[in-house]
Amino acid sequence: MKIIRNAPADQDKAVTAPLQEIFLSSRFTWKILVVDDEPDIRTLTRISLRDFSFANRTLEFIEASSATEAKEMLSQHPDIAVALIDVVMESPDAGLKLVEYSREQQGNAMVRLVIRTGQPGIAPERYVIDHYDIDDYKDKTELTASRLYTTLRSAIKAYRDLQVINANRQGLAHVLQATPSIYQLGHGSLSNFFNGMLIQIIGLCQLSHASHIGSLDGVITTIDHDQVKVQAYTDHFIDRPRFEEIQQQCIRAVFYGEPAKGLREKAEILPLIIANQPIGYIYIEPIEFLSEVDRDLIHIFARQCSQSLENHQLHDNIIASFESAVDMLAEIAEYKDKATGGHVNRLDYYTKATAIAMGIDNQQATLWGKASRLHDVGKVGVPDYILSKAGKLTPEEFEIIKKHTTLGANILGHDSAFELARQIALHHHERWDGRGYPDGILAKELPLVTRIVSVVDVFDALISWRPYKEPWPVQKARTAIIEGAGSQFDPEVVSAFVRVLDSGDIDNTIERAGEAFQ
Repeated sequence: MKIIRNAPADQDKAVTAPLQEIFLSSRFTWKILVVDDEPDIRTLTRISLRDFSFANRTLEFIEASSATEAKEMLSQHPDIAVALIDVVMESPDAGLKLVEYSREQQGNAMVRLVIRTGQPGIAPERYVIDHYDIDDYKDKTELTASRLYTTLRSAIKAYRDLQVINANRQGLAHVLQATPSIYQLGHGSLSNFFNGMLIQIIGLCQLSHASHIGSLDGVITTIDHDQVKVQAYTDHFIDRPRFEEIQQQCIRAVFYGEPAKGLREKAEILPLIIANQPIGYIYIEPIEFLSEVDRDLIHIFARQCSQSLENHQLHDNIIASFESAVDMLAEIAEYKDKATGGHVNRLDYYTKATAIAMGIDNQQATLWGKASRLHDVGKVGVPDYILSKAGKLTPEEFEIIKKHTTLGANILGHDSAFELARQIALHHHERWDGRGYPDGILAKELPLVTRIVSVVDVFDALISWRPYKEPWPVQKARTAIIEGAGSQFDPEVVSAFVRVLDSGDIDNTIERAGEAFQ
């Protein structure tokens, strides 16, 4: 199999920057805040819990000697799991006010708050439990090393469980939120699609402060007719010596159902499947094992990415078919009117360039250019002798040729996909002053694209050979267009087109107009 790096040369910069934002610092400890104005109590707490471990994670102690200092610590460390809080410090109820601050002002519902006091008479247990959102109340005299261990373990477990629940909630929200954006990416380039997919997958592995997952490496690969294409990857991943072996293992696992051997223990392979057939995979290497929640989420999302990729392919096929239909219709019209050789191609280019000059985004301008190619499709219904007549048309003949606008609109009106082209075909001979045809309406009431086509159509006709005239010099045609501003043409469109013309961006296209019948 041939391996192709299908990403553009600047993809490292495009992908690495957002991934670096996603790669948050990993956590390997439970943060414990000890708030007490007695240094000996803080020291004793650390000593009593020095060998503590839960879920393969040890403790990281953060100390505060007052409620004021503790507020700062809570702000600096929003991922504190448990706070052991003394009641009486700089004031008799300083610890209780700290509880209120954490819950109400900070809105931190996750941290487990354990009140421990050496003066239970000042803060009676039942009153504190009834009036403050705490998770436990302990008299310091009963907090032996074993009791402290039990209290802390229960608090951390509760914190961990809340984080799992929150991760489920965030994960579902993240998937629901990310799904529309992934499907929107399906309407853009495949490069953007795969980059977005990899970023979302890695983002899903960073949902929870309780989870110290951080995917440092990842790659998305597709395979088509034995051609392996690397579509997206994290910085430097495919340059590693292990990359070829990883690729082969993933291919065997996804395409042939063989168990992967030699991959890192924590690695995950997410198959991309369309119509029950594998077409590629996502490979990631987290720092730590994925939890069941994380694994389920990324597998769900990978399936959505597969569906979106299928939609992307269908979308591309539909667009390709639509563009082929446009080109065939345009070719029919141009074949009928051989005097206008290459006219529709040039009009496409002029329309797009002028639209962009007027602030239309590139994608929309491209659609306008494509639609402009069908502006004269109605000429298939005009007799050949009129289209090829060397002399001036009689009034009767002119009335016949004017019908190409309504004929074109009728042809294109059978499919709503051609609505934009239909409007252009119908209205591109209307004038700014309302003296055009077929309806004699003010052009300012029409879509901008029709006003653009009106200008560029006349310009290209002037500089091109016709049976009844020789091509005009570009400067003479430029002057005629400017003189028509405010009467025949939209002045703003004329201004934009002249800017494009003077910039030299369409010089090569203009030259082809002169060459068409040489």
